[in-house]
Amino acid sequence: MSTERRAPLDRARVADTALALLNEVGLEGLTLRAIARELDVKAPALYWHFKDKQALLDEMATAMYRRMTADVGLAPGGTWQERLRATHHGLRSALLAYRDGARVFSGSRFTGTDHAVQMEETLRVFTAAGFTLAEAVRASSTAYAYTVGFVIEEQGVRPLPGERREGHDVEERARLLADFPLSAAAGPEIFTDYDRHFEDGLELVIAGIAARYGHG
Repeated sequence: MSTERRAPLDRARVADTALALLNEVGLEGLTLRAIARELDVKAPALYWHFKDKQALLDEMATAMYRRMTADVGLAPGGTWQERLRATHHGLRSALLAYRDGARVFSGSRFTGTDHAVQMEETLRVFTAAGFTLAEAVRASSTAYAYTVGFVIEEQGVRPLPGERREGHDVEERARLLADFPLSAAAGPEIFTDYDRHFEDGLELVIAGIAARYGHG
């Protein structure tokens, strides 16, 4: 009889296992049954910790956020532009680390208050620069929505770095759109060089915030 003791089953262990499995099976394949199998427990055991899959996704998003903030050092102070750049480049990197990472993150609710530390500092940087609280919220929320939406689209083409889904061949797309030359030529701008694409888009968001609220 084995005397090996398994680690106790708790929310953190389930979420960590789910995140590891996510890269193999994607969001559609990430079922409570599959996670239970990885943990070598019966699926009903997970319901002691999570009432449904969305509750688990909330915990997974929270774990992703904790890892992101541990990896992305945000120096206190700095300009609001620097804050947005560091935050959202870090967020994109964190989401890209997991298959369907942006879809897991989108719409999920954090299960603790860890995120409030960074949020409070971000709002403080904005309001110190002259933004009202409402303007600061809209500015930071817009940058966040841009980043998550961008990565959802990016992962629709490249589920993980180095992978590419079928049906996203730029040359084939150009042939199909031969009667629409500008649209055909836009393919490389849409479906390649995502790093530059993201960088340009984030700078557009930042420039738009400055122009809209007059705090350049």
